[in-house]
Amino acid sequence: MDQKILSLAAEKTADKLQEFLQTLREGDLTNLLQNQAVKGKVAGALLRAIFKGSPCSEEAGTLRRRKIYTCCIQLVESGDLQKEIASEIIGLLMLEAHHFPGPLLVELANEFISAVREGSLVNGKSLELLPIILTALATKKENLAYGKGVLSGEECKKQLINTLCSGRWDQQYVIQLTSMFKDVPLTAEEVEFVVEKALSMFSKMNLQEIPPLVYQLLVLSSKGSRKSVLEGIIAFFSALDKQHNEEQSGDELLDVVTVPSGELRHVEGTIILHIVFAIKLDYELGRELVKHLKVGQQGDSNNNLSPFSIALLLSVTRIQRFQDQVLDLLKTSVVKSFKDLQLLQGSKFLQNLVPHRSYVSTMILEVVKNSVHSWDHVTQGLVELGFILMDSYGPKKVLDGKTIETSPSLSRMPNQHACKLGANILLETFKIHEMIRQEILEQVLNRVVTRASSPISHFLDLLSNIVMYAPLVLQSCSSKVTEAFDYLSFLPLQTVQRLLKAVQVHVDVHSHYNSVANETFCLEIMDSLRRCLSQQADVRLMLYEGFYDVLRRNSQLANSVMQTLLSQLKQFYEPKPDLLPPLKLEACILTQGDKISLQEPLDYLLCCIQHCLAWYKNTVIPLQQGEEEEEEEEAFYEDLDDILESITNRMIKSELEDFELDKSADFSQSTSIGIKNNICAFLVMGVCEVLIEYNFSISSFSKNRFEDILSLFMCYKKLSDILNEKAGKAKTKTANKTNDSLLSMKFVSSLLTALFRDSIQSHQESLSVLRSSNEFMRYAVNVALQKVQQLKETGHVSGPDGQNPDKIFQNLCDITRVLLWRYTSIPTSVEESGKKEKGKSISLLCLEGLQKIFSAVQQFYQPKIQQFLRALDVTDKEGEEREDADVSVTQRTAFQIRQFQRSLLNLLSSQEEDFNSKEALLLVTVLTSLSKLLEPSSPQFVQMLSWTSKICKENSREDALFCKSLMNLLFSLHVSYKSPVILLRDLSQDIHGHLGDIDQDVEVEKTNHFAIVNLRTAAPTVCLLVLSQAEKVLEEVDWLITKLKGQVSQETLSEEASSQATLPNQPVEKAIIMQLGTLLTFFHELVQTALPSGSCVDTLLKDLCKMYTTLTALVRYYLQVCQSSGGIPKNMEKLVKLSGSHLTPLCYSFISYVQNKSKSLNYTGEKKEKPAAVATAMARVLRETKPIPNLIFAIEQYEKFLIHLSKKSKVNLMQHMKLSTSRDFKIKGNILDMVLREDGEDENEEGTASEHGGQNKEPAKKKRKK
Repeated sequence: MDQKILSLAAEKTADKLQEFLQTLREGDLTNLLQNQAVKGKVAGALLRAIFKGSPCSEEAGTLRRRKIYTCCIQLVESGDLQKEIASEIIGLLMLEAHHFPGPLLVELANEFISAVREGSLVNGKSLELLPIILTALATKKENLAYGKGVLSGEECKKQLINTLCSGRWDQQYVIQLTSMFKDVPLTAEEVEFVVEKALSMFSKMNLQEIPPLVYQLLVLSSKGSRKSVLEGIIAFFSALDKQHNEEQSGDELLDVVTVPSGELRHVEGTIILHIVFAIKLDYELGRELVKHLKVGQQGDSNNNLSPFSIALLLSVTRIQRFQDQVLDLLKTSVVKSFKDLQLLQGSKFLQNLVPHRSYVSTMILEVVKNSVHSWDHVTQGLVELGFILMDSYGPKKVLDGKTIETSPSLSRMPNQHACKLGANILLETFKIHEMIRQEILEQVLNRVVTRASSPISHFLDLLSNIVMYAPLVLQSCSSKVTEAFDYLSFLPLQTVQRLLKAVQVHVDVHSHYNSVANETFCLEIMDSLRRCLSQQADVRLMLYEGFYDVLRRNSQLANSVMQTLLSQLKQFYEPKPDLLPPLKLEACILTQGDKISLQEPLDYLLCCIQHCLAWYKNTVIPLQQGEEEEEEEEAFYEDLDDILESITNRMIKSELEDFELDKSADFSQSTSIGIKNNICAFLVMGVCEVLIEYNFSISSFSKNRFEDILSLFMCYKKLSDILNEKAGKAKTKTANKTNDSLLSMKFVSSLLTALFRDSIQSHQESLSVLRSSNEFMRYAVNVALQKVQQLKETGHVSGPDGQNPDKIFQNLCDITRVLLWRYTSIPTSVEESGKKEKGKSISLLCLEGLQKIFSAVQQFYQPKIQQFLRALDVTDKEGEEREDADVSVTQRTAFQIRQFQRSLLNLLSSQEEDFNSKEALLLVTVLTSLSKLLEPSSPQFVQMLSWTSKICKENSREDALFCKSLMNLLFSLHVSYKSPVILLRDLSQDIHGHLGDIDQDVEVEKTNHFAIVNLRTAAPTVCLLVLSQAEKVLEEVDWLITKLKGQVSQETLSEEASSQATLPNQPVEKAIIMQLGTLLTFFHELVQTALPSGSCVDTLLKDLCKMYTTLTALVRYYLQVCQSSGGIPKNMEKLVKLSGSHLTPLCYSFISYVQNKSKSLNYTGEKKEKPAAVATAMARVLRETKPIPNLIFAIEQYEKFLIHLSKKSKVNLMQHMKLSTSRDFKIKGNILDMVLREDGEDENEEGTASEHGGQNKEPAKKKRKK
């Protein structure tokens, strides 16, 4: 039969073939085709013959074709055919499909859809035919019966696609089904159907199957729905990341992790590559990605951003067209996120309303961590972002040449956080990716060398961390490093010091690594150093400081280092024992013409020798006990001991005249002799300090040694007094600049402990020598203060172990314990009543030290706070056993707080004239510092807040600074507990009561909520403080409104049912209205207050302007949502009513008050004062009246949008508002000149017309103000 069909098909006409095919029974043809195909015979030729004999122009032929199609589809799906035959059959079916009439195409398509929905497909090969059928159907112009109606071919196709996408898809055919749609012409709506269906299948598929599906979706996105595709992919993987992180962090179900971490990251990496590739082919997709992530951040910097979307953005930076805008978007997001965090951390009000979210910075660092899974496409973007953040937000120069440094603290400044994040990104990327290490290091070194005039401490810190992590990385960039060292002589000293310290780690570890290669490299560096030492002598000072650390780490260098130091010292040492002074100071000074400079920092050399010698005695000599071959080595350390002993004895005998530094000497900075004497004086003082420490360390509490120490101190003090006196007369601060003390922090700690806490009986007689000198004890505490200040400013201290955070911390604990005991045992009042000496009392210095230490510990040692507080508790309890672990930081802090509270209460109980303002200020600062360690939800915090509030309510002091610091403490506590708006309202009533009303005929009832507010402190101190707090509240409210607006715009974009979506916002809306309502009553009081001219009036006008701007923002928000939410809430109506009755009219009265006051000042000034005074008065008038136009504009804008909202909400919100008069602020020069020339008579003519008065009087009056 098959042969006959084929032979008939070979004839020119198909008539006989048609006749033969009609004679066959229904199943014969399909059985024949089936047998031929299964056997692998010429099924293709047979199929062509059948199609030739079954033309679609005849009904029988069409039906035969229809049956053949069904048979072939079943054959292909059965899996019984060879691959080539199946492909041939499908190819023929595709070619013939367009001949079918519309109704049969609909039938065929429905067959496919049913097979997909029922899951009856076996291998899905036949699905290749479906796009051809749908395409053919779309070309049919005639109306086709579909369901109960009649549709065109295009409409039928749409219905079929809708039906297909709304049904069930078997997991294994999802990719194939999505892929086939790329061959179908689709409308935007149809693409959306398919995309939504494919995205909904993500969660049902194996992770490994998602990348090919994403690829097909991206191909499909060229037809439309780019936004939906990107949104869906990002949302899915962001959710998967979140779920994965929760599983990783959770303690339970650890073995039931849904997806292994490595597998997830590899899949994400593949998908990111697919998207980046798609963007390269279709830039519109890239624009949609950036737009989508930008829009998502309008209300919240964390919206739409996740580790996955950030990794995607960083990969897109490889496409030049998008590089700048993507990096700019990430940079902006980082800073916005830190600003949001800052706002949230400082406000309990916001914390209660806004749920805790992860921040962009955390997400970026997570991307760095994830990039270990072969995400090479992300690393370049990470490096660029890291450097952009460090370049944009690093420390900046300020006007006086100082820099605002980025300390390694938990600084609260968003810019500093952003810079630190940049450094962390680079360091962590450096650790993970070896291939990028050289590039990072080279870029850091480039910035260190080329930006010498800008602050680069953040890059030096990064360099130090890089070298510490991978010391040998310097070898891979040795040419770059040696090039950097060639520039040393051109760089500022501070940069040189920090650069040397950064690479010092490398020099120290050479014994652990390839010593030959490293030694060669070190020699290159040393060669560069030698070349620059001859030009920049100050670097030697830094080398002396570093010798001790090098010696400690490389004990095998001990002999050579000590010998070098000894020979260096001998150049400046006078060996004859009878000659005074014992040191050749002239040799330390370099004279080049008129220029005098320090050539040899002899004091630092001695300091270095003293510490190295002490280390040698304690470490090396005990190890050499019993070894006889080291005699000559013992000789050098004995030589050094003898020299130091001789210098001590001769320094004590020397008078200032021996150094030519007595009172008659010239110390001015303008002459070369004066400069030389200054240098010599500081050298002598430094030497005295070194010898004080040396003698104490070898004293074994000998009375004679302590007498020597006191003699050395007297020499130091005489010089110090002379320098201070001369500097005071010259009135120069530079001459009086205190040099860093050469005492080590460890010694300061030991000395203070001995002076104040040593109770060992055998030590008392010798210690009484030192204790007899109040000056010496004050000096010891002062040096401790200087060390802590140095730590706060630079993050380290000078001297041995000054770079070691653990040692510094231990010394801080010891010093704090002593200072705390001394301050609490001997109060300032007791000490000051006993002795009246110049300068601060020791107790006050101790308190100042405590204040600095508490601040420094929180800045640099936040994780060690528990340990620090435990160290303070040891006082008087050394022998007792305590359960330390159970005592929280809050409990320990509360104990310390109580001691300082008692001290403050004692101060406040004194009379006003005996009130020690400095001590009170320090105590409040200490309490402020300690209160930050209290957990805001703890009873101890509440107790602290109520205590501070009580102090403010019951104590009236006229000291403005004390009032300011105490009120700041009250506010800082209050905002961590709840919103301060009610507190602000009470304070505004007190201010109004004390200063009186702008209407002199009105007598204001005094409320006296807070006694700290009195006639002296009400303005400007308290007034400016409350206005500053009100600004913060307005900023918070504004932030919330922006957040709400962002949510609304997103809901509008996604076309969700916004009536339901607005419900979660109701608590936030209510809180906003409550805040603004209470703030309104606060401003209601202040605008009626007779505030003095100046900053109070200026700030109040500006803040009123902000108040109206915020009210306008809220009105505009309700304009967005009022239709969907069914109008505006009742409390919003009340707020509007309150603003109309209690604020706007009073604002205009206050403006009149300010203008009239300015005018009277102006005219009285004109009559009685000189022209210069008149000009000053006029400048003040202009400054004070400048915010007035802005305020009036803000009020009018508020009223304008209220009118819009009234129309939209069908609620008359304007019934309580008295519309303001139209105003003209144009300055007319001729009228201005004329008015300024007029005499005081005009004052009476002008009158005091109301702001709401006639328009004709307004411009002239305004012009006078200008």
